[in-house]
Amino acid sequence: MLAGKQSWIFKHAPAILATGVTGGKLEGQGRLANDFDLLYDDNYLNETTLEKAHRKLLEDAIAIALQKGNMSKEEVEFFFAGDLINQITPTSFAARTNGIPYVGLFGACATSMEGLALSSFIVNYGGANHIITGASSHKAAVEKQFRYPNDYGGQKPPSAQSTVTGAGVALVGSSMHIKQPTHKVIAATLGKVVDMGLTDPFNMGGAMAPSAVDTIMAHHKDLGLGPNYYDAVITGDLGCIGHNVAFDLMQEKGFAIDRDRFLDCGMLIYSDDQKQEVFAGGSGAACSATVLYGHLLNEMKKGTYKRILLVSTGALLSPLSFQQGETIPCIAHAAAIEWQA
Repeated sequence: MLAGKQSWIFKHAPAILATGVTGGKLEGQGRLANDFDLLYDDNYLNETTLEKAHRKLLEDAIAIALQKGNMSKEEVEFFFAGDLINQITPTSFAARTNGIPYVGLFGACATSMEGLALSSFIVNYGGANHIITGASSHKAAVEKQFRYPNDYGGQKPPSAQSTVTGAGVALVGSSMHIKQPTHKVIAATLGKVVDMGLTDPFNMGGAMAPSAVDTIMAHHKDLGLGPNYYDAVITGDLGCIGHNVAFDLMQEKGFAIDRDRFLDCGMLIYSDDQKQEVFAGGSGAACSATVLYGHLLNEMKKGTYKRILLVSTGALLSPLSFQQGETIPCIAHAAAIEWQA
């Protein structure tokens, strides 16, 4: 059901039946290491190129989700996913491997919630029984495309963030016959493109913060909710700089969310930035995907949160647009998840 101008409420509350979360060496040294299903200690994952390693991260996450959900790929109707590499080739090649009918998505680092929102909408209205959705990124592959190869050793400013090497996927299906408590997708909000004129590719958090605020406020307005309705509102990868900007913007606009309810996946995934050298925090399409489908859903099972709003954030630039001096258009998509019977 449409709520307000840009949100959906899911009457039948599709369930996240199973998840698969993979990560790299740096992620295995972070504070959320125990929430990954599979961690690698080599950037190449025994592949010959970094892009092939990127594909393998996603393939393995899909295999894990299917195994945990006790389901074969033949029982899944659709696969919705994307990444940051040109023409989302790692995801498309993973789709080739699995042979599941495929819709490639590009919302930059907002892809994970774009996929969860669309999957939930389709399952809610009976358009599919089971959908695999997710997102992935690989630090060495992504950063050589958007910035420069890691091996170059160029200096980065404090506002820069470290792309997460990993993949997070969810198996989404009907919750109508599930009797035990499970994670249910209650609602979603699709964001608008917001561009405040920033051009610095090393300050993605600052660029994306206004789009995150726009979607968060739109979600609460569309559903008629107070600012502290959710136990936690978690942005995708604003990092410490963008997170502070977003919080200040919400306060200025009269959206008085409590500071301790407002979190960021890019600030959660790694340990202290001085130990892991991630500057302002984590980023990448895998950032919100791995933190949600690993850590946050586990915390909901433990009772830390009953209901959360995950707002993944994306910068819709390309190497070409940056080279032509374009500003950075940004977007944020949100999904509301509850732990309930």
